Amino acid sequence: ESGWKLVHPDVFRPPATNPMLFCVFVGTGVQLFYMAVITIAFSAIGFLSPANRGSLMIAMLLLYVVMGAFAGYYSANLYKTFRGKEWQRCTMLTAFLYPGVCFLIFFIFNLVLWSYGSSGAVPFLSMLAIVSLWFGISVPLVFLGAYIGFRKEVMEFPVHPRADNMPRQIPDQPWYLSTTFTVVIGGVLPFGACFVELFFILSSIWMDQYYYVFG
Repeated sequence: ESGWKLVHPDVFRPPATNPMLFCVFVGTGVQLFYMAVITIAFSAIGFLSPANRGSLMIAMLLLYVVMGAFAGYYSANLYKTFRGKEWQRCTMLTAFLYPGVCFLIFFIFNLVLWSYGSSGAVPFLSMLAIVSLWFGISVPLVFLGAYIGFRKEVMEFPVHPRADNMPRQIPDQPWYLSTTFTVVIGGVLPFGACFVELFFILSSIWMDQYYYVFG
């Protein structure tokens, strides 16, 4: 027996440390994934044109705010599957952790631009509008999704109920499966793809051209 047959009882075991944080990241990932897919789909069929300045960013912000319901639903349902009890805290982290970190970084950069008197700084009213979208729409939708997700039945895993009792002993791995080696080698391919794509995107920007290849 090899491959999936060896690890299938271990795949669905809750993480030993910080299962709540794992659920928060899963919910946030689902939110970002839905936002990205819908944005790319609308851009590919022509509803969002990069020639219309700002429309793409506004669409992404609005979609991210609306997709908060899915973030709350998936994080709360997964947390319930892990037999968690503090679903309110899980929902709070889902609503505030990732957006809070992003907004803090964005605000610090904007303060630097304000201090230099740059015209590229985001106006105060626009910042207030973003915060209003976050607290007025996204946070309530996250709590609504979490309420529905926590009332739903837990996920059913395709393994025997007693499969998660004893963790499998992990044998010593060969050198090419070490964490350092796999991180370095596993990053080469996506880095190469991103580098090539960003090269064409930035070339288009600096040469004052529009980049339309969303598909």
